[in-house]
Amino acid sequence: MLVEVCANSVSSAKIAQAAGADRIEFCSELAVGGITPSLGMLTQVLEEVRIPVHVLIRPRSGDFCYDASEFKAMLRDIALAREAGVAGIVSGVLFQDGSLDMERTQILKEAAGDSTFTFHRAFDRCPEPEKVLEQLETLGPMYILSSGQASNATAGLSTLVGLAAQARNCKFMPGAGIGPDNAGLFADAGFTAIHLSGVQVPQEQELFHGPAMNSPGMLRETSPLLSDATRISETVHRIKAI
Repeated sequence: MLVEVCANSVSSAKIAQAAGADRIEFCSELAVGGITPSLGMLTQVLEEVRIPVHVLIRPRSGDFCYDASEFKAMLRDIALAREAGVAGIVSGVLFQDGSLDMERTQILKEAAGDSTFTFHRAFDRCPEPEKVLEQLETLGPMYILSSGQASNATAGLSTLVGLAAQARNCKFMPGAGIGPDNAGLFADAGFTAIHLSGVQVPQEQELFHGPAMNSPGMLRETSPLLSDATRISETVHRIKAI
C-alpha cells in the first residue's frame, strides 16, 4: 500500500518522510483544499526530502474552472516544477456545470510528460463521476484522488469500490479523513494507495498576538474571490481627489 501525504510546508514534508510516507503531495494552504506552492518552497522541499514529491497545480481556491490567464499560469507552473525535479503533477479542470474540461485536462497531462499524473479532488465535484472516469480513461494511466463524492473517504467507500471496479488505466487513491483507525478499510477493499494530510494543530508559538488576519467571510467552497472594479475605482477617485 502506497501512502501519500499531503504536506503544506517543508517541515511537514520532512515529518512525513521520517514517519514512513512513500510520497509527498506538496501544496500550500490546506485549509482551502490546497493551492500551488511557491517555486522557492517547492525547490526547498525537493532539496530536503528523498522520497518522490508530487506538486499540486491549482492557481487559486474556489472552483476548478479557469480563465485563459490562469490556465497559462498552470502550464508555466508545470514546466517550472518539472524543471525543478518533481516526480508527479496533481491537477485537473472542470466546466461550470461540473463536467470534465477534457481538452484542458489533456493538455495538462501532456505537459506533465513522463511525470506521474493525478487528477485531484475536482473529481468529487463532478455530478456524473462514471462518465468522467470513462473520459479520463482515454488519457492514459493516472491516479484519481477521490473521497467517493462524500465528505470523507470512509463515507464514500462503496462508491470508490464501484468506480475502481470500472477503471482500467486509472488508479483510484482514496483521500479525505484517512488515519490509523480506518486506513485498513481501504487495504481490505483492494486499493493500492491512500492519501492523507495527517495534520494536527500545534500549540501556538508566536509570543505576541496582534489583530486577527484570517478572513473567514472570504472562504468560499466553490466561488473564487475577484476584485471589485467599482469599489476599487471609487476608492482611487476619492483618495486622488484629496
